Amino acid sequence: MTDKLIIFDTTLRDGEQSPGASMTKEEKVRIAKALEKLRVDVIEAGFPVASPGDFAAVQAVANTIKDSTVCGLARALDKDIDCAAEALKGAVSARIHTFIATSPVHMEMKLHMSPQQVLEQAVQAVKRARQYTDNVEFSPEDAGRSETDFLCRIIEAVINAGATTINIPDTVGYTLPDRFGKLMAELRERIPNSDRAIFSVHCHNDLGLAVANSLAAVMNGARQVECTINGLGERAGNAALEEVVMAVRTRQDVFTCHTDLDTTQILTCSRLVSNITGFPVQPNKAIVGANAFAHESGIHQDGVIKHRQTYEIMRAEEVGWHANRMVLGKHSGRNAFRERLKQINIEFESEEALNAAFARFKALADKKHEIYDDDLQALVTDTLTSEHERIKLVALKVCSEMGETPCANLTLNMDSVENSVAAQGSGPVDATFKAIEALVNSESRLLVYSVNSVTGGTDAQGEVSVRLEKEGQIVNGQGADTDIVIASAKAYLNALNKMLTPVDRKHPQKVAAPV
Repeated sequence: MTDKLIIFDTTLRDGEQSPGASMTKEEKVRIAKALEKLRVDVIEAGFPVASPGDFAAVQAVANTIKDSTVCGLARALDKDIDCAAEALKGAVSARIHTFIATSPVHMEMKLHMSPQQVLEQAVQAVKRARQYTDNVEFSPEDAGRSETDFLCRIIEAVINAGATTINIPDTVGYTLPDRFGKLMAELRERIPNSDRAIFSVHCHNDLGLAVANSLAAVMNGARQVECTINGLGERAGNAALEEVVMAVRTRQDVFTCHTDLDTTQILTCSRLVSNITGFPVQPNKAIVGANAFAHESGIHQDGVIKHRQTYEIMRAEEVGWHANRMVLGKHSGRNAFRERLKQINIEFESEEALNAAFARFKALADKKHEIYDDDLQALVTDTLTSEHERIKLVALKVCSEMGETPCANLTLNMDSVENSVAAQGSGPVDATFKAIEALVNSESRLLVYSVNSVTGGTDAQGEVSVRLEKEGQIVNGQGADTDIVIASAKAYLNALNKMLTPVDRKHPQKVAAPV
């Protein structure tokens, strides 16, 4: 028998801190449902005190999820903890995760507090959280650069105060695997009451070592890993859930622990998160990248044909590859459409929303012969994001001819008023974007424009992602269509709509001194 390794997913909280990756309440619920089907143990839904929108999103996830623990983040402040508890009231299983910085540079330069003050604040926070739930997690922020003696003191104190999970974060991705593993072992050995809590790890990827550091901690007794789908997260991201889980599963000869995840759901979750956030997965990304199980070399191909394990250490089917075809077409009915959506974790709150998605499905089926689950994910995201947008695409005609300047004729509906314009550009997409700007005049700057094929074939939908910046505000937009220019227009407008209704949220690591 081996120990269970708890998988704590923070895609909805730490992953959302990627510039431009803010998610709506409805998007968070969609991802949470997929994580629940993946059988993730703990879902960190957000930072409730950050904004009314974050509070509502955590509350919605807490009221929806039944089989996973739902967690809310809170600084070591009474108002944060009370707010998290209120947001989590409807959860079948709830956890409050509170934190305070413990490294010398953070305590002195950010908190302006002495180590003793930090310790007392941490104990008070844990005690307050225990008034609401017996499932309390404590994190000494920037533990990777904290003094070990002080870590031992504060962790012993918060365990005595009632913390049941102790998370050791490498907040800035500074540590190295051997040292981080030794730190985990030393803390568990030196702290007298360490056996009364589960030790956890939360690593960032600034040096490309988040997964390696996480696994080193697991090798030295950590029994919870905090991670995100696709390694999403601020700066260089977090430890990738799919890599941690499959490393433990594949190397059972080394790890004395296991996870309860349904790994066949990994690819579905990966595609959903990429689709919603607009952050494409690089082709050579481990586990979920398009080339993860591809073999180009003749030597490799010959080896795999003779015996799969010559060059494959896991089966592609184990993580969900080769299982995403949907046998539906333009003659399929609404019930068949609805049932297939349920199978991939998509349910609509109203018949009107279902009808809108079904109409788009029929239109797509007229354009391409085979529909895949990835097509459906893109279609549903497109439907849901366009429902409440202030600016909508009404008509678009582009002309691109060799030797001639491309032009675009565009009609937009802006706050129920239609306007049209024509513009020229260096290409059809450039002309389209210039036409949009001529009408909207957002004065935003295009930072990123990328195109990815949702599925294979020349009739595949193109999924376009754009990133816009204006006065420090960064937003991502995405759109999908079999016509790349139309998909580009949808993505640009999606970003502009987000810019018009910005999400008011605080960064949970920007902690002011407690008052």
